[in-house]
Amino acid sequence: NLQHRTSPYAHLRQLTDKAREFGAGPLFNGILPLLMQPTLEDQERHLLVKVIDRVLYKLDELVRPFVHKILVVIEPLLIDEDYYARAEGREIISNLSKAAGLATMIAAMRPDIDNIDEYVRNTTARAFSVVASALGIPALLPFLKAVCQSKKSWQARHTGIKIVQQIAILMGCAVLPHLKNLVEIMEHGLTDENQKVRTITALSLAALAEAAAPYGIESFDSVLRPLWKGTRCHSGKVLAAFLKAIGFIIPLMDAEYASFYTKGVMPVLIREFKSPDEEMKKIVLKVVKQCVSTEGVQADYIRSQCVITFFKHFWVRRMALDRRNYKQLVETTVEMANKVGVTDIVGKIVEDLKDESEPYRRMVMETIEKVVANLGTSDIDPRLEELLIDGILYAFQEQTSDDANVMLNGFGAVVNALGQRVKPYLPQICGTIKWRLNNKSAKVRQQAADLISRIAIVMKQCQEEQLMGHLGVVLYEYLGEEYPEVLGSILGALKAIVNVIGMTKMTPPIKDLLPRLTPILKNRHEKVQENCIDLVGRIADRGAEFVPAREWMRICFELLEMLKAHKKGIRRATVNTFGYIAKAIGPQDVLATLLNNLKVQERQNRVCTTVAIAIVAETCSPFTVLPALMNEYRVPELNVQNGVLKSLSFLFEYIGEMGKDYIYAVAPLLEDALMDRDLVHRQTAASAIKHMALGVAGLGCEDALVHLLNYVWPNIFETSPHLINAVMEAIEGMRVALGAAVVLNYCLQGLFHPARKVREVYWKIYNSLYIGAQDALVASYPSLGDLGNNDIFSRPEVTMFV
Repeated sequence: NLQHRTSPYAHLRQLTDKAREFGAGPLFNGILPLLMQPTLEDQERHLLVKVIDRVLYKLDELVRPFVHKILVVIEPLLIDEDYYARAEGREIISNLSKAAGLATMIAAMRPDIDNIDEYVRNTTARAFSVVASALGIPALLPFLKAVCQSKKSWQARHTGIKIVQQIAILMGCAVLPHLKNLVEIMEHGLTDENQKVRTITALSLAALAEAAAPYGIESFDSVLRPLWKGTRCHSGKVLAAFLKAIGFIIPLMDAEYASFYTKGVMPVLIREFKSPDEEMKKIVLKVVKQCVSTEGVQADYIRSQCVITFFKHFWVRRMALDRRNYKQLVETTVEMANKVGVTDIVGKIVEDLKDESEPYRRMVMETIEKVVANLGTSDIDPRLEELLIDGILYAFQEQTSDDANVMLNGFGAVVNALGQRVKPYLPQICGTIKWRLNNKSAKVRQQAADLISRIAIVMKQCQEEQLMGHLGVVLYEYLGEEYPEVLGSILGALKAIVNVIGMTKMTPPIKDLLPRLTPILKNRHEKVQENCIDLVGRIADRGAEFVPAREWMRICFELLEMLKAHKKGIRRATVNTFGYIAKAIGPQDVLATLLNNLKVQERQNRVCTTVAIAIVAETCSPFTVLPALMNEYRVPELNVQNGVLKSLSFLFEYIGEMGKDYIYAVAPLLEDALMDRDLVHRQTAASAIKHMALGVAGLGCEDALVHLLNYVWPNIFETSPHLINAVMEAIEGMRVALGAAVVLNYCLQGLFHPARKVREVYWKIYNSLYIGAQDALVASYPSLGDLGNNDIFSRPEVTMFV
């Protein structure tokens, strides 16, 4: 039944409800073998895990005899490739720990701690870390201490220390209160006779230091000396682990100590620069980054001791081929640049922008981009500037791979950082762009167009308006592009040029450009749609007078289709563009188009239309829109009426205080909606009243609001969650606008009603009143005769009723 496709959740509920009736034995004997099947799909495994989870909750202490069986099945999930499988495994072991208790969990997992098989020990360590997170680290500390100091076998010590490492990884900064205890438990492992134990101890210390950062250095006092000695006498994997631990502990130190320890460890690191071992390379890079970024380390020291050998051994082509090495090398080099400055680092690698290997060129470009973005280009002298521009142009032109973003981002970052210093090179850069815009490869054309949008602002700074106008004409000629990705980029580039050059100086002129964009609006590709609407919106906002009104109306009809787009950004841009167009040609025609659109069936389309109507009302003043909108409410069709109410809701939300002039006009319409049989009518009207009340708070419209509150109040007993939510929010809005005392008077009539369901609703409203305006209520509490205590909370009737 569990694999029954129709309603597995019904069976799940049945199993859960009758779990104690069935008993732990039959349930786990049925479920666990299913989980062991190799052909199990992700969805099926997820469902079975959910079953175990719920059954555990119900069975509670009855699961104890089956703890080991469950662990055998669930522990492998902890090292699964899939993140969600690992999360589910952790959740089950956590719930199992809470149900069975610590003693049972330890008893079940104790034999696996010194198991010969490393796989079993690894999963056991992870399981124990989950137990610690579920039951608290202090509960597990005595057991951990015994395991980490086991004389019987090195496997037990290894697993115990690995448990500490996994606790640090899983719990993060939650280890801080127990940091000293955890370090003391395993510090002897640094001098253990077994190499694997020494390695895992150093890695566990690294994990603890990473989790505790930037606190907790005092807890590591006892391990600093053995770590230090270890870096002098170990080699290979053990040395790598010791270096990793030191790398994570140094950033926790004060500047003075950090400087001292960095100078001590740097010779070892420089020696290991030559290491052929990939793992060692990664760790050395990480430690160098941590040491360099530490406050106490001086730039001169790094410049003199580290930079030259670092570049000699690490900046080689092979490093660009392994993704993890590549990433770590870039990060470390950027950190070095932060310490020693732009010129020292960029000067070392700028020549490599012309290297034969493309992956290597890409790595150089990414590093230069990050360094320049962080530190700017004020240190760069004219010679280095020439080399840099020459290099990025070469790297940009010579790329062949599909990953074009690195080169694009690098080029954009360098040009933007140099600013006006780029002026002499702009003709050459634009020549390259024009040549690449004509390339037969779509990727190349797209990248060239993207580059224009990156550097348009700099061209404006350099007063190269003529060059930009020329590029505008070239892009205009490419609007017939057949590849949508490339067309999207071309539109983006045109948008960037229009933004900086302005409407009057734009070539081609706006009156020629816009008619070419109208047919492109029909394109269904998201990137094309978004860029095209943004461009049309910008023209409507700043240069509407260059285009005849008939063209704008044509665009309005095209835009209606855009309201169906899946991407929210497109719908938002469309709605804003309606506002700009209405401002340009007057609201009447645009409004007629939008009101017509309220009759469509599609909800998303109608919602976007209502937002557009509200924006038109905001840009062209509400009095231009409200008469037509309210007249539309007379159409006896649910969709249209709901659309009008939603428009009113958005409208009052947008116009805020201006709403005081229109409350009396729309009050009869809202009365009608609040008396309607249709739930959605009442819900949307309540939402409109909320925005209205919040907008006019303190502006003297209390009479109209009290009148509307009388229509809202009867809806408090509704059961539809959306409607009740809207009504409660409307009452909250009334509290803000009318004051808490008025709403309290409505409330008092039902607080002590004999029917519980009535009382619950009134107390719910009272509680939100109390939270929102406790001080304002005090003056309004009713006098309750001779009881001598007027606080209605302390009266016995209240306690009895609540």
